[in-house]
Amino acid sequence: MKLTIKRLTASLLLSTLSMSANAQLLQTNLANFADNAKLVFETKDNFDQGEGKHQAGIAITNNSTVDLPAGKSDWQIYIHYIRLLDKTITKGLLVEHVMGDLHRITPTKEFRGLAVNESIELLVNGKVWIVSDSDFMPNAFIVSPDENGKLKAATFANTATGNAKDYVKPFVKDKQLLRYSNPKDLFPIVNAKRRFDSNNQDKAMKEHAISVEQAQTKIIPTPVDVKELGGKVVIDEQWAISYAGRLSSESKYLADEFQENTGIKLDAKANHISQPGKSLIEIKVDPSIENGKAESYQLAISHDNIVIIGSDNAGAYYGIESLLALIPAQTRTEKSGKVNIPLLQVKDSPRFTWRGMHYDMARNFHSKKVTLQLIEQMGRYKLNKLHLHLTDDEGWRVEIPDLPELTEIGGKRCFDLSEQNCLLTQLGTGPSSEGVGNGFYSKDDFVEILKYAAARHIEIIPEVDMPGHARAAIKSMEARYNRLMAEGKPKQANAFLLSEQGDTSEYLTVQNYTDNSVNVCLDSTYRFVDKIVYEFEQMYREAGLKITKFHIGGDEVGRGSWTESDACKVLFNQVDNGVAGVNDLKPYFTARVAEILNKKGISMGAWEDGMMSDAITPFNRKLYGDNEVMVNAWDNIWEFGVADRAYRLANEDYKVILSAATHLYFDHPYEAHPQERGYYWASRYTNTKKVFGFKPDNLYANADFMRDGSPIVNLEADVGRELMALKKPENILGMQGQVWSETIRTPSQLNEMVYPRLIALAQRAWHKAAWESNNDSEQQAKSWAQFASVLVHKEFGRLSQDEVEYYLPVPGGQIVNGKLEANVDLPDMVIQYSEDNGDSWQEYTKKVSVAGDVLLRTKAIDDRYSREKKVN
Repeated sequence: MKLTIKRLTASLLLSTLSMSANAQLLQTNLANFADNAKLVFETKDNFDQGEGKHQAGIAITNNSTVDLPAGKSDWQIYIHYIRLLDKTITKGLLVEHVMGDLHRITPTKEFRGLAVNESIELLVNGKVWIVSDSDFMPNAFIVSPDENGKLKAATFANTATGNAKDYVKPFVKDKQLLRYSNPKDLFPIVNAKRRFDSNNQDKAMKEHAISVEQAQTKIIPTPVDVKELGGKVVIDEQWAISYAGRLSSESKYLADEFQENTGIKLDAKANHISQPGKSLIEIKVDPSIENGKAESYQLAISHDNIVIIGSDNAGAYYGIESLLALIPAQTRTEKSGKVNIPLLQVKDSPRFTWRGMHYDMARNFHSKKVTLQLIEQMGRYKLNKLHLHLTDDEGWRVEIPDLPELTEIGGKRCFDLSEQNCLLTQLGTGPSSEGVGNGFYSKDDFVEILKYAAARHIEIIPEVDMPGHARAAIKSMEARYNRLMAEGKPKQANAFLLSEQGDTSEYLTVQNYTDNSVNVCLDSTYRFVDKIVYEFEQMYREAGLKITKFHIGGDEVGRGSWTESDACKVLFNQVDNGVAGVNDLKPYFTARVAEILNKKGISMGAWEDGMMSDAITPFNRKLYGDNEVMVNAWDNIWEFGVADRAYRLANEDYKVILSAATHLYFDHPYEAHPQERGYYWASRYTNTKKVFGFKPDNLYANADFMRDGSPIVNLEADVGRELMALKKPENILGMQGQVWSETIRTPSQLNEMVYPRLIALAQRAWHKAAWESNNDSEQQAKSWAQFASVLVHKEFGRLSQDEVEYYLPVPGGQIVNGKLEANVDLPDMVIQYSEDNGDSWQEYTKKVSVAGDVLLRTKAIDDRYSREKKVN
């Protein structure tokens, strides 16, 4: 008996092949129908369908030359829909869930057909609410069997686009724009007038924004101590680099960056002796500086000498980055062969040892190039940990040569109900294995990434998510099992199997999967873990490195997993193994994996809920001995009452990385608006200012709003119990930003979600501001105004030069007595307006007379534009 996709999709395949003889009717014209018909989604109502439910419309307009026949037929339509839809029959069409976000629409005998030039709209009900364009996924498709009974698919052309306007109707009414009405959704949808009023009320921005010239002397993240000496020094090819022998990599990096960004070729030699007419940039190491704190540096710039001293190699590298940060963006563009650098002295040390960024390429893969670009920018802003989320339900993204199915099957999604050629399509990929989001790193790619990161003093922490979120691995190993069994190799087939035949356990995960939990009671599961870790060890060794940290995920395991597993029942009946029932299985799993890792000298990492017995009780720390266990504390939705888990875990001697979803999830929208990309389950919006204002030393001080928008005045009263105090602050390693990629399909979309929020993250992870301790809101506002000025006047230019797209805020505006007033929440950004619906644009500098409706947008120096917003 072969292991295939669960019973539901198996039955779908069988039902398709047993359809009536209408097969040829549509198959010969499948492309005609998909290219010309239109499928459009619309949120109808978030208010009146019951708590936590919505109603949506799925409209199909037949602009093709092909009639869809009446009655039961051979065709099916598949849609990517992130909310779980109720199974229903409407207008003769059966709508049902397949797996994850994939749903299908099938004609029943009551279907009246869809003739040419006719339209039909299906009303469907689903869980939760939908208030954003990006909640609706692209690449809906229609399938029909060919003459051999093989299913063929064609994508609706209007959904095969990066522009949601082509397949999503506008959100207009409150019941479409807001999430619920009882209790009332208190987060107003942003419009031009609200933006204008908010920006206009920001007095600190007007008073404390700094000029272009002032911004050029600023270094982000802000150093501990900077003395501006006045004046500038000109660096040209009369300068050279002298470095301590151990700093050859760092000196080469400096020389390469100077040549690339300024056109200046600097001769670099170990212990270079100054020549007449030559000035030196000296790079040294002195372990005693800044009290010997790791990653510290000193930078002194004078007229004839620049000295960079690091407490270690990383510190020297960060001193180099601070020097490079002083190169004006205009010089980088002109590459004139000389550069003016301000004279100053810097003494600097990092706030946290863990200054991290998490990048999910498992949901949607974006290429090695995109990853290298992220690493480059992390180095520029002194972030030092890259947490790579390499596997999930929707993809396995790194080659393991001995287990080729992991990438041959798990590295791509397509329409294959048997899942023997690819994973079942998800997240808007559509039916083709060439669809968006597919791909993986080859082994050589990953080694290159490791080397590139190491040169920038960034440690890469790989994550293989288990026991939940493991569908890609499970299905890949099932395909391997089927192949080897067909070859008559049962022992090899079972070696790395992650699922158990006959396990009828039933569960439904948050992402609507029913089969994504690795069976933690199988010895083959741990053989798989050991194998995977071994292969990572070899890749790190090939890169000249040692892997010291390995993240196992552990989060969001479907409740009900393993309840009907025979292997687990055997385990329950064994004596003295610490496993008496299902609730003992997660700590059992993490302890066994930790043991595998500890033997290799590797520390284990996990997401916080993967290390909790219940909402407030961490797993017994003794399970892991004296070995370090890192935990990402992410679930700080304030009214849920579990935000104090970060402190509970730290007090139990887990090493905690603050990863607060309300402030540090960069897959959330920048503002509350339906055209803003991203999920919004933790926070209705997370703009750059909110990231900048995060206070990592006092987690509860960040409690601003509940999810409905109610202001939090007394968090403990809202939670209804005492909040845990932090007793062991030494166990807080630092903080980390997260970007999850469910709605992020292209590199441009990724960059716009990450930047400039990553820069604000780096500021807080490196630099502790005085206003954090004394809660001085006026000083915080002043600090933000200056930081925002540096973003606009310098950092945006650096990003543009590196071809990194960044988010552009939408302007605010109003028309009073026929005159347009406009503003934007970042200082000195270029605003443009149009009076002819976007056919032509003019720069806005002051109040101007206009007639009728006006469009507004901001413009970046790289000629990109924000979303357009109408003012009327």
